[in-house]
Amino acid sequence: MPEGHTLHRLARLHKRRYGGKPVAVTSPQGRFTADASVVDGHVLVGAEAYGKHLFHHYGPQGTIHVHLGLYGTFTETKLPDTEPIGQVRMRLVGGTHWTDLRGPNRCELIDPSQVDAIKARLGPDPLRKDARPDLAWERISCSRTSLAALLMDQTVLAGVGNVYRAEVLFRHGVAPMIPGTSLDRALWTDIWADLVGLMREGVRIGRIDTVAPEHLPEATGRAPRVDRHGGEVYVYRRTGEPCLVCGTPVAHANLAGRNLYWCPSCQLS
Repeated sequence: MPEGHTLHRLARLHKRRYGGKPVAVTSPQGRFTADASVVDGHVLVGAEAYGKHLFHHYGPQGTIHVHLGLYGTFTETKLPDTEPIGQVRMRLVGGTHWTDLRGPNRCELIDPSQVDAIKARLGPDPLRKDARPDLAWERISCSRTSLAALLMDQTVLAGVGNVYRAEVLFRHGVAPMIPGTSLDRALWTDIWADLVGLMREGVRIGRIDTVAPEHLPEATGRAPRVDRHGGEVYVYRRTGEPCLVCGTPVAHANLAGRNLYWCPSCQLS
């Protein structure tokens, strides 16, 4: 599932590409036809992301809400227009480009009250200027659920996924299974600040890089990481490989249906 930085990149791209201009909106697949017809030909007023949710605002006509889920993808291509390939839920055409959406978990036209309701049930998003990390702290500090699970709970923290979860815990030497009640407030402040920095960099470069300069391939002589997610990471999807800091094999477990990675030596607290 795409993490929050991907949705923020998409929001910026769509705002830059289509914002302030009329957009043709259709549903080649047919499942979104009724809602698409409401906004078709209207001006895309703005686009924003909140966690893993993307919102296309069309003023009085409403807002298209997209949640990509596990399989949703956007395809961005320059005009001229071409026939859709595969099951395209929504197509946007305007200016010099067209954008196709395939396989989302949600693609729906909603009103302002529904937008507010979605945002209200989410935790703070490290990539938003209006984020309140104290709200996440309140939920974490009173919960005996493992910190690893809490960081993936979108009602606690919005936009953080499996990669950022594993990597930020490693970077701060935190054992993933400690309960939220055991987390120190100062350490939470550091974790939040690190997430803000890492995710902003993810928006800027379009991939997740979490490794310090002294641990990069060019500094250590190791081979660069080869993975469809891209970027250099410490523990994510490195099960059994040596920790880049101490050499201990990276551990793996299943937690709430998601893969969890950590270093048993570096993450003791």
